[in-house]
Amino acid sequence: MRKSLLGAVGALAIASAAQVQVAQAQISDDAVKIGVIQDFSGLYADLVGNSSLLAVQMAVEDFGGKVLGKPIQVMYADHQNKPDIASNVVRQWWDVDKLDLAQGVGTSSVGLAIRAMAKERGKLDINTGAASSDLTGKACSPTGFHWVYDTYALAKVTGSATVKSGGDSWFFLTADYAFGHALERDVTAFVKNGGGKVLGGVRHPLSTSDFSSFLLQAQASKAKVVGLANAGGDTINSIKQASEFGIVAGGQRLAGLLVFITDIHALGLKTSQGLVLSESFYWDMTDETRKFAKRFAERRKQMPGGKELYPNMLNAGDYESTLHYLKAIEAVGTDDPVKVAAKMREMPINSFYAKDVKIREDGRVMRPFHLFQVKAPSESKGPWDYYKHLQTVSGEEAFRPAAESECPLLKKS
Repeated sequence: MRKSLLGAVGALAIASAAQVQVAQAQISDDAVKIGVIQDFSGLYADLVGNSSLLAVQMAVEDFGGKVLGKPIQVMYADHQNKPDIASNVVRQWWDVDKLDLAQGVGTSSVGLAIRAMAKERGKLDINTGAASSDLTGKACSPTGFHWVYDTYALAKVTGSATVKSGGDSWFFLTADYAFGHALERDVTAFVKNGGGKVLGGVRHPLSTSDFSSFLLQAQASKAKVVGLANAGGDTINSIKQASEFGIVAGGQRLAGLLVFITDIHALGLKTSQGLVLSESFYWDMTDETRKFAKRFAERRKQMPGGKELYPNMLNAGDYESTLHYLKAIEAVGTDDPVKVAAKMREMPINSFYAKDVKIREDGRVMRPFHLFQVKAPSESKGPWDYYKHLQTVSGEEAFRPAAESECPLLKKS
C-alpha cells in the first residue's frame, strides 16, 4: 500500500512538472514568425533571393514545422537593396505581423539599418548576407548575430594571402556603399601590415554595367593587384570586362574579395580560372555538405526561374542559423528574443556547415574560413566542380580579435 502511494505521488509529481513545463513554454501570438528580407530582383538575387528563402524553408521543414507545439511561419520581402524600403517592411512586420526574427538581411547598408532598429526595439536579427564588420563592432547588439562572414575575415584571408604571394601593390574597384567602403578599409590595413602599398582606387555605383573607365584607371596605376571590393553582379561584370581589357594578360592580378560559387558558375571557368578567393562553405567538402547541396539544388530547380543553383555560403548560413534559432527556442521554452539570443550564444553550432562552432558575445559566429583557387576547365570533373582547397583558417584567426573590437559587449583583455 505504501509503495502504491509512493508511486501515485511520483506520477503526480511528474505530471505536475510536465504541466509546469508546458505553462512555462511561451510562444507569442501562438506562432514563431521568421521574415526573410533579401534582394529578390537585383544584382544579388542569384546569391540570395529565392535561394535564401528556400534554405530557411528547408530548415523549418527539417525541424518539423513546429516548435513547442506552435507553427513556424516564414514570410519574405524584397528590400531592393534600399535601406528605406527594408526598414519600412520590417517595421510593419514587427508592428502588424508580430515578427519574431528578421533573417538574411543582405546588403550592408540594409543590414546596418535593420540592426539599428532591432537593437532599439530589442528584436532579434540574424545577418547572413551583409558583410560589414561593423555589425559586430560599433553596431553590435545583444539580440543581433553576424553569421557567415565579414569584411575583416575576407580581407585577412584573401588579402594577406595575396600580399604574401607577391601582390604587394594594390588598386581598388570599390562598390560605393557601406559594404564596399568597409571591405576596402579592412583590406588596406592588411596590405599595409604585410608591407604592401595601395596606389589608388575608384568607387563605382552599385549595379553599374560599364566598368571601362574604372578598369582603365586600374591599368594606368600599374598596381600588381586590382582588388574587387564589390559583389554579385558587379563582381561578375567587372571580371568579365577585365578579361576583355586584358588586365590579367597584361600582367596584373585580380583579387576577388567577395566571390561566391554562383558567381564562378555565371562567369565560367575559362574566365575565372586561377582566381584566389575565400569562402566559409563549399558544397564539395564532406559527405554531409554534398548531400545537402544536391537536395538544395533539386529543390531550387523547382522554384520560379527553374535554376539548378548549388548553395553558396549565404544559403548554408540561412539554413544553419534558422535551425540554431529554433533549437534555442525549444531549449529555453519561449520565443522571447533576449532569452533566445542568450541561449543561441550559449549553445555550440553543429551542422553540415561546421562543427562545434561558438558564437562570441558580440554575435560573431567564429567559424573556420577556407582559401580556394578556381580550377582550370581541364581540372573540373563537371558542373559546380570549381574549387581547389588551399588552406583553412580557424575562426579565431580569421575574425577580428575581441581586443580590437568597438563592441561594448565584449570583455577586453
